[in-house]
Amino acid sequence: MTSTATPETRTLPAAGTWTIDASHSSVEFVVRHLMVAKVRGRFAEFGGTIHVGDTPEASSVQVEITPASISTGDLQRDGHLTSADFFDVETYPTIEFASTGVRSVGDRYAVDGELTVHGVTKPVTLDLEYQGSITDPFGNDKAVFSASTELDREEWGLTWNQTLESGGVLVGKKTKIEIEVEAVHNA
Repeated sequence: MTSTATPETRTLPAAGTWTIDASHSSVEFVVRHLMVAKVRGRFAEFGGTIHVGDTPEASSVQVEITPASISTGDLQRDGHLTSADFFDVETYPTIEFASTGVRSVGDRYAVDGELTVHGVTKPVTLDLEYQGSITDPFGNDKAVFSASTELDREEWGLTWNQTLESGGVLVGKKTKIEIEVEAVHNA
C-alpha cells in the first residue's frame, strides 16, 4: 500500500466523487445513562457519497442512515430505541445528512449541514479531520475521514425520558456522535 498523504501534507483527497465503504466505516454515538454511565451504540446500515472539490468550499457530503439498524448491545434497549418513544422507524425509516458548506479550520474542516432525524431538520456542524488517502492492495483509492459533533437529542423530537428517584433523568439529552469513514474513489 502506498500513501498519497502524510500528516504534514494532508489537505484534501483527489477531487471527484467518493462512495462511503460501510464495511470499513462506522457511525456511533455516546449518551449518558443514569446521569453518570455512558452507553455506546452504532448504526449498522448507512451509506452516502462525498464530493471532493478543488477546494474545501467546493466539496459536499450526502449520507443516509437506517435507524432500524441501531445496536447498543442490548436487544430490549434497541427495540425501545426503534419504537415510537425514540426513532419511530415505522414512520421515519431514515436519518439524513446533507452538507450545506465546508470550511477549513486550521488543519481540520467544519462541515455544516442539515440533519433530519424523526422528521425534524436542523443545522449541525461536524468537526472533520482528513486522515489521508491510500491505495489498498486491490488498487482502490481510499480516503479516510474522522468526524464528530454533539447534539441535544430533544431538538429532534427524541424527548422520551424517566425521572430518577434520586434526581436527574434516565437518559441524557446530549449525544456525542463519532464517525469514521473510509471512502472509495469512483473511477
